[in-house]
Amino acid sequence: MGTLGYYLSLPLIYGISVLPFPVLYLLSDLFEFLLFGVLGYRLKVVRANLRNSFPEKSTKELKQLERLFRRWFCDLMLETIKTLTVTPAQLERRISVEGTELLKNYFNAGTSVIIVMGHWGNWELGGARFSQLPYHKLNVIYHPLANAHFDRLFIRMRTRLGNGLYPMKETVKCMVRDRAQVTATAFIADQTPAPEHAYWTTFLNQATPVFWGTEKIARKLGLPVIYLGIDRPRRGRYAMRFELLVADPKGTTDGAISELHTRRLEVDVRKRPEIWLWTHRRWKHRAPVPDPSGTA
Repeated sequence: MGTLGYYLSLPLIYGISVLPFPVLYLLSDLFEFLLFGVLGYRLKVVRANLRNSFPEKSTKELKQLERLFRRWFCDLMLETIKTLTVTPAQLERRISVEGTELLKNYFNAGTSVIIVMGHWGNWELGGARFSQLPYHKLNVIYHPLANAHFDRLFIRMRTRLGNGLYPMKETVKCMVRDRAQVTATAFIADQTPAPEHAYWTTFLNQATPVFWGTEKIARKLGLPVIYLGIDRPRRGRYAMRFELLVADPKGTTDGAISELHTRRLEVDVRKRPEIWLWTHRRWKHRAPVPDPSGTA
């Protein structure tokens, strides 16, 4: 979308963002019909991902799961737009938080932390809610968008309530630069890395590559790793939960942290699978075949 298209779409985007939540969800129902029912957006990807992840489920169960996912996905998109104007009071009413004592203890000790999470629940609303906690400043790692106009819009969405952003390729440099501050750096760790530079494990019954970044940076800087799950008990209500995953990363072996956060996310996805990002081509790569000669 060019400059003209961006400015033409801006009133619609802001118009959606000021809608009350009940109206937003009515619009989401219509959007779900158009996006999936009419356009069939990534339905082949969604169905293949669900089938391969849950081979034990019947066709009927998979269809029901797909329907629930489609509804959540459209809610997610409109809730993300809502972050342009959402208020702290609205966030507090709609998102409960557990495990803040963990953050408080590290904050009082002057210790920065790494937050690791997945595309489960609503990470955009979760980040906005985190900004209202009286502890660490949250810095979110992000991949700049190709469209400069929309990139600035997303930056505004994510920073207007006080959070910071680190460009993905400059994460370590930014963390070292800000080492005098007490910060929480958020890694969304279920994205797809290049297969030859990944840690390979099994996730949802499939060989899966995982970014080394969360683990390597935690070990390099000696920062504790905290898992954040953002559940959705019902429509329009979320529950954030902080859990200590690794207190002393420097004492771990290669792959240990990556394995831990992957396994922890898998527990959450299996508990409530409809609120994970099934449109993502998470398994587009195959694991590299080892060289039988043992040489590169």
